[in-house]
Amino acid sequence: MRILITGVAGFLGSHLSDRFISEGHEIIGLDNFVTGSRENIAHLMGNEKFVFYKHDVSNYIFVPGKIDAVLHFASPASPNPKSPSGYFNLPIQTMKAGALGTHNSLGVAKANKARFLLASTSEIYGDPLVHPQTEDYWGHVNPIGLRACYDEGKRCAETLFFDYHRQHEMEIRVVRIFNTYGPRMHPNDGRVVSNFIVQALRGDDITIYGDGQQTRSYCYIDDCVEG
Repeated sequence: MRILITGVAGFLGSHLSDRFISEGHEIIGLDNFVTGSRENIAHLMGNEKFVFYKHDVSNYIFVPGKIDAVLHFASPASPNPKSPSGYFNLPIQTMKAGALGTHNSLGVAKANKARFLLASTSEIYGDPLVHPQTEDYWGHVNPIGLRACYDEGKRCAETLFFDYHRQHEMEIRVVRIFNTYGPRMHPNDGRVVSNFIVQALRGDDITIYGDGQQTRSYCYIDDCVEG
């Protein structure tokens, strides 16, 4: 298969590329390096199964040749307000990646009659009042808060997705990813696993937030890619 991956230089996108290429597929990767890292895909450069274009998905996307599948993973995702690549500091770019990036990626999939997978998020539930969240729970959301650029961007993406499915009979898949961890995570992304690991490596005290009774769902990157 010839597969388009947006956000290919990100944590998830780069691991997906490794997996697909190892299985003999060809990857067309897009990234503008706002939050992705060249180091994540440096080992793929020169591989005949990997073609890379530096591109912002909020702009029109043109990919030459037939595309069999599209995986839309382009978006700032760090919840750390102190991180320059966190979505708190890139609110407009984050919303555009969720809305315009999804729309442009859908255009490629529609033109090629390609299967499309959207990387959504647990954040579409907002600050949930139900634990654990099930797929029929609509969430408890704040559309104007500091996190709304990411949460609402992904909710907009899902809305576009299902409208394209209903109107154009596109074959779609949505994966709502929770806490995934593993190699190539940014050490300052603000997520609890990376915080614990960085503190441990530095010999710092481990920070336990709140009263320590809260729960999280964790998934190792290899298991996420397998799914």
